[in-house]
Amino acid sequence: MRWQTRITSLFGIRYPQICSGMTYVSTAELAAAVSNAGGLGLIQIGHLSPALAREEIQRARTLTDKPFGVGLALIMPGAHENAEVALDERVPVINFSLGKGDWLCQRAHAYGGKVIATVVTERHAIAAERDGADALLVTGHEAAAHGGDVTTMVLVPAIRRVSTLPIIAAGGIATGQGLVAALALGADAVAMGTRWAMTQESPVHAKTRELIATKSVSDTLYTANFDGMACRIMDTPTARAAARKPMSPWRALWAALQLMREQGTPVRQVVANFRRHGALATLQLSFFAAAVERIRLAILDGDHQRGVQLIGQAQGLIDDVPSCETLMQRVMQEADSGFTAISAQAGNADAAVAQVTR
Repeated sequence: MRWQTRITSLFGIRYPQICSGMTYVSTAELAAAVSNAGGLGLIQIGHLSPALAREEIQRARTLTDKPFGVGLALIMPGAHENAEVALDERVPVINFSLGKGDWLCQRAHAYGGKVIATVVTERHAIAAERDGADALLVTGHEAAAHGGDVTTMVLVPAIRRVSTLPIIAAGGIATGQGLVAALALGADAVAMGTRWAMTQESPVHAKTRELIATKSVSDTLYTANFDGMACRIMDTPTARAAARKPMSPWRALWAALQLMREQGTPVRQVVANFRRHGALATLQLSFFAAAVERIRLAILDGDHQRGVQLIGQAQGLIDDVPSCETLMQRVMQEADSGFTAISAQAGNADAAVAQVTR
């Protein structure tokens, strides 16, 4: 079949499409709906307590018999506990970011699981391959939240030059034409975040959906002042205020401690996290944790007076809220049409050259 790639074979899925793990968005319901539609859905568990992470994984199993996965940032408080939950539950696919995942690869491979490493540079890709990752989620500058400094169109072929692993392209992709372009650049699949967030199975609040539909591709901000790392967010008055200057380290630390308390993270884990990552990374984590509540307010409450929405530039390509099944079929039909159009153009070009050279 035309759309069978190394990624579809690796994960046992029908289409080369992944739903990115998005904080507060990528729930068991959304992940299962994407998997049922023929892709691979990821549940984001980094912000959850271990108990809630287990509940989400087990719920996904009641909603789909297809492969699914989880995503987590290893720098988050309680990330190792959540990773242990995923390993104990034998989740088919684990996607990690912001940390060294060699141990995770080894443990997942022991039960037949697969591991995706999120990378934004060639150096990250080389390290992830050396550590045993099965695939790379290559995240370009256009992506929501923590995309890299380089755009997807440049980053994907750059990483293809240094890695033999299957590549999942992310950032700026919301259509079948984007899928065709990514495959042409050397990717084996695409991951969409913002596009899947705008589906019926997504928990994104109706007010936020309406706001996304009005935004253009240029209505985003890329700033390190929101959560301590370069991050893409929706351009709103509240977001502009948040991007104007960084939060006080003491306020960020307090917010991080509050998040850890909500997650049930023990003090010993806080100390272990400090020893594992060092003071600078722990401070950066504090800024990220301080932003989590603002993210929740925008996504789940539709509150953009206090909340801030993580969003990709692809928001400007989206103006409706279909079901995951409808979106999957639409994207694949667009990809078929795009592939046919390119083939026709190539055929016309060959005919023109033949005419000239007669």
